[in-house]
Amino acid sequence: MKSVTVKNVRSLFAHLETGHPERFFRHVATDVCWTVMGTHPLAGTYHNREIFVRNTFGRLNRVLRDGVRLRVTNVIVSGEIAAVELEALSIALNGAPFNNRYCWVCRFENEKIVEVRAYLDSALVKKLLDENEPEAQ
Repeated sequence: MKSVTVKNVRSLFAHLETGHPERFFRHVATDVCWTVMGTHPLAGTYHNREIFVRNTFGRLNRVLRDGVRLRVTNVIVSGEIAAVELEALSIALNGAPFNNRYCWVCRFENEKIVEVRAYLDSALVKKLLDENEPEAQ
Protein backbone atom coordinates (compact mmCIF):
# COMPACT_ATOMS: atom_id res chain seq x y z
CA MET A 1 0.00 0.00 0.00
CA LYS A 2 1.74 3.15 -1.20
CA SER A 3 -0.60 5.58 0.52
CA VAL A 4 -3.66 5.47 2.72
CA THR A 5 -6.55 5.81 0.30
CA VAL A 6 -10.08 4.42 0.41
CA LYS A 7 -9.25 2.17 -2.55
CA ASN A 8 -6.06 0.79 -0.95
CA VAL A 9 -7.73 0.22 2.41
CA ARG A 10 -10.67 -1.61 0.78
CA SER A 11 -8.22 -3.76 -1.18
CA LEU A 12 -6.27 -4.64 1.98
CA PHE A 13 -9.38 -5.44 4.02
CA ALA A 14 -10.86 -7.58 1.20
CA HIS A 15 -8.56 -10.39 2.39
CA LEU A 16 -10.70 -10.68 5.54
CA GLU A 17 -13.78 -11.39 3.42
CA THR A 18 -12.17 -13.87 1.05
CA GLY A 19 -10.77 -16.11 3.78
CA HIS A 20 -7.14 -14.98 3.53
CA PRO A 21 -6.54 -13.14 6.82
CA GLU A 22 -2.81 -13.92 6.65
CA ARG A 23 -2.59 -11.58 3.63
CA PHE A 24 -4.25 -8.84 5.68
CA PHE A 25 -2.04 -9.42 8.71
CA ARG A 26 1.14 -9.08 6.60
CA HIS A 27 0.26 -5.37 6.61
CA VAL A 28 -0.03 -5.18 10.41
CA ALA A 29 3.10 -4.30 12.38
CA THR A 30 4.44 -7.11 14.57
CA ASP A 31 4.41 -4.69 17.53
CA VAL A 32 0.96 -3.29 16.74
CA CYS A 33 -1.02 -1.67 19.55
CA TRP A 34 -4.48 -3.22 18.99
CA THR A 35 -7.19 -2.33 21.49
CA VAL A 36 -10.41 -4.33 21.38
CA MET A 37 -13.00 -2.22 23.15
CA GLY A 38 -15.69 -3.62 25.40
CA THR A 39 -16.24 -5.87 28.37
CA HIS A 40 -16.28 -9.28 26.67
CA PRO A 41 -13.61 -12.03 26.99
CA LEU A 42 -11.62 -10.80 23.94
CA ALA A 43 -11.44 -7.16 25.09
CA GLY A 44 -8.12 -5.63 25.99
CA THR A 45 -4.99 -4.11 24.51
CA TYR A 46 -2.59 -6.32 22.60
CA HIS A 47 0.97 -5.20 21.82
CA ASN A 48 1.92 -8.09 19.56
CA ARG A 49 0.32 -9.15 16.28
CA GLU A 50 0.67 -12.90 16.87
CA ILE A 51 -0.78 -12.72 20.39
CA PHE A 52 -3.66 -10.60 19.09
CA VAL A 53 -4.43 -13.05 16.27
CA ARG A 54 -4.19 -16.10 18.55
CA ASN A 55 -6.36 -14.61 21.33
CA THR A 56 -9.04 -13.08 19.10
CA PHE A 57 -9.22 -14.47 15.55
CA GLY A 58 -7.92 -17.87 16.73
CA ARG A 59 -10.48 -18.12 19.49
CA LEU A 60 -13.31 -16.97 17.22
CA ASN A 61 -12.24 -19.37 14.46
CA ARG A 62 -12.83 -22.27 16.87
CA VAL A 63 -16.49 -21.29 17.43
CA LEU A 64 -17.45 -20.13 13.92
CA ARG A 65 -18.22 -22.70 11.20
CA ASP A 66 -16.14 -21.06 8.48
CA GLY A 67 -13.98 -18.89 10.69
CA VAL A 68 -13.95 -15.14 10.90
CA ARG A 69 -15.22 -13.52 7.71
CA LEU A 70 -15.65 -9.75 7.62
CA ARG A 71 -16.96 -7.50 4.86
CA VAL A 72 -16.17 -3.81 4.62
CA THR A 73 -19.26 -1.61 4.53
CA ASN A 74 -17.60 1.81 4.72
CA VAL A 75 -14.14 3.41 4.75
CA ILE A 76 -13.25 6.95 5.76
CA VAL A 77 -9.64 8.12 5.38
CA SER A 78 -7.99 11.19 6.86
CA GLY A 79 -4.23 11.40 6.50
CA GLU A 80 -2.72 8.21 7.95
CA ILE A 81 -5.95 7.21 9.74
CA ALA A 82 -8.63 4.95 8.27
CA ALA A 83 -11.97 4.28 9.96
CA VAL A 84 -13.22 0.98 8.58
CA GLU A 85 -16.74 -0.26 9.23
CA LEU A 86 -17.20 -4.00 8.85
CA GLU A 87 -19.87 -6.63 9.27
CA ALA A 88 -19.44 -10.28 10.23
CA LEU A 89 -20.37 -12.93 7.67
CA SER A 90 -20.15 -15.86 10.05
CA ILE A 91 -22.28 -18.66 11.49
CA ALA A 92 -21.61 -20.07 14.97
CA LEU A 93 -21.08 -23.77 15.56
CA ASN A 94 -24.58 -23.93 17.07
CA GLY A 95 -26.04 -22.59 13.78
CA ALA A 96 -26.80 -19.07 15.02
CA PRO A 97 -25.76 -16.20 12.75
CA PHE A 98 -22.99 -14.04 14.18
CA ASN A 99 -24.20 -10.67 12.90
CA ASN A 100 -21.68 -8.41 14.56
CA ARG A 101 -20.76 -4.93 13.34
CA TYR A 102 -17.36 -3.37 13.83
CA CYS A 103 -15.54 -0.11 13.44
CA TRP A 104 -11.76 -0.34 13.36
CA VAL A 105 -9.90 2.96 13.60
CA CYS A 106 -6.50 2.17 12.10
CA ARG A 107 -3.35 4.26 12.05
CA PHE A 108 -0.85 3.50 9.32
CA GLU A 109 2.88 4.15 9.38
CA ASN A 110 5.29 3.14 6.61
CA GLU A 111 2.55 1.15 4.85
CA LYS A 112 1.73 -0.92 7.97
CA ILE A 113 -1.09 -0.75 10.48
CA VAL A 114 0.58 0.22 13.75
CA GLU A 115 -2.44 0.99 15.91
CA VAL A 116 -6.09 -0.12 15.96
CA ARG A 117 -9.04 0.72 18.18
CA ALA A 118 -11.75 -1.85 17.44
CA TYR A 119 -15.35 -1.21 18.48
CA LEU A 120 -17.96 -3.99 18.42
CA ASP A 121 -20.99 -5.51 20.15
CA SER A 122 -19.56 -6.89 23.41
CA ALA A 123 -22.74 -8.71 24.41
CA LEU A 124 -22.85 -10.58 21.10
CA VAL A 125 -19.23 -11.74 21.43
CA LYS A 126 -19.85 -12.96 24.98
CA LYS A 127 -23.01 -14.80 23.89
CA LEU A 128 -21.14 -16.46 20.99
CA LEU A 129 -18.36 -17.68 23.27
CA ASP A 130 -20.71 -18.75 26.09
CA GLU A 131 -22.85 -20.81 23.71
CA ASN A 132 -20.11 -22.36 21.56
CA GLU A 133 -16.93 -22.85 23.57
CA PRO A 134 -16.35 -26.02 25.58
CA GLU A 135 -16.81 -25.67 29.34
CA ALA A 136 -13.07 -26.16 29.91
CA GLN A 137 -12.31 -22.83 28.23
